[in-house]
Amino acid sequence: MSREYPDRPVAGVGAVIIERGRVLLVRRGSPPRAGHWSLPGGAQELGETFAEACVRETREETGLVVEVLGLVDVVDSIARDDAGRVRYHYLLADVLARPAGGTLKAASDVTDARWFTPDEAFALPLWSETARVIRKGFALAATLTATGH
Repeated sequence: MSREYPDRPVAGVGAVIIERGRVLLVRRGSPPRAGHWSLPGGAQELGETFAEACVRETREETGLVVEVLGLVDVVDSIARDDAGRVRYHYLLADVLARPAGGTLKAASDVTDARWFTPDEAFALPLWSETARVIRKGFALAATLTATGH
């Protein structure tokens, strides 16, 4: 199935990777949202769990190996063309993750990968859903830290 003008939503993942009070963002290199800062992630492959997809996509885009800690939220990303037809539709499972290895380096279909403090991240022109999910990710991370997880 084509990702552009699909006949049903494409399952995807996003990783809210938090370390030392900072979140990892990538600058997308291809549509949709080319040139925009976003969470690392991408489409899930057949036979792959969403956690496995998150680990693979993060490694492909950033060089980092991550440990998935839990689900943050599920988001629809729908982009329509000028005629109103659905050009892209992703159903994204966004997870909280922490680095477990590797070396940060933009790779695959991203042009940059960097750590941002919350103030720096929220000063970027993020998609509103990305900003909301990052806030939820920080809140979940704080809860897990407070409970010793």
